[in-house]
Amino acid sequence: MRGHIVVNSYMKSPAQVNQAVRLRDEFSALGADVDIVKTEKIVKLTDGKVETPLTGFCVFLDKDKVVCRLLEKAGIRVFNSACAMELCDDKMLTHAALANSGVPMPDSICAPLCYYDDACVSDDFFSYVKTTLGFPMVAKRSYGSLGNEVYMIDDEKALRDFERAHKLEEHFYQKYVNSFGRDIRCVVVGGKFLCSYMRVNVGDFRSNIEQGGEGVEFEADSSVIALSEKAAKILGLDYCGVDILTEGDRTYLCEVNSNAFFAVAEKVTGVNIAGAYVRHVLKCVG
Repeated sequence: MRGHIVVNSYMKSPAQVNQAVRLRDEFSALGADVDIVKTEKIVKLTDGKVETPLTGFCVFLDKDKVVCRLLEKAGIRVFNSACAMELCDDKMLTHAALANSGVPMPDSICAPLCYYDDACVSDDFFSYVKTTLGFPMVAKRSYGSLGNEVYMIDDEKALRDFERAHKLEEHFYQKYVNSFGRDIRCVVVGGKFLCSYMRVNVGDFRSNIEQGGEGVEFEADSSVIALSEKAAKILGLDYCGVDILTEGDRTYLCEVNSNAFFAVAEKVTGVNIAGAYVRHVLKCVG
């Protein structure tokens, strides 16, 4: 069956390029005819019907939810699905999807949607956030990758400044989990835990590799494995990276990444993640 790896039209980071090339090479090694295509010119609406030159299936490495949904409308089997990708792309929507399922997450408060630049944020809201979460706390824009758009809020002045500066953008606040710049990245493929490693950043509370973190060997225990698999199942993901924080003996799900980069994970763990993902895709499409 013909397949495609869909990437952003303006892709430029080495990690993005590596992701696509590694997957293409693994498909090729298994005899699958798969090419890398950009999102531009691959889908359009004509007389109310979706048209695309693509056939078969695609591994979707972009976050363009419109293109992804239109490809699905055209009958293309997409990995990950548009719905799963959207749930992960919006960080607070991830928490909403996992709520009431027994998945432990940091206490969180959504900032109210604001449509007016001259709107005044109420003192009651600031008091509510401060009293509920305490300082320090973490502020996150709902959309952001690689540790960007995540901020430490140390006091009330910082809280007020952040809220006033970002009130027109979707964002939320979380109770700070003191994990000392560390988190556990679990890779899940086809609903099954594949491998894990720890990301450690001695210079920042964000453990992301792109923020200066490093990957080190780590063997996840059964509870962490179960948590990562449960989150992936609820969100309907074929492939993902699940980020887990620990504080003392408590464990919290931080984020789930539908297009998690795997170069560092493969290097640290020695596991062929690209190959595992490709085998899952080919098994699904038969």
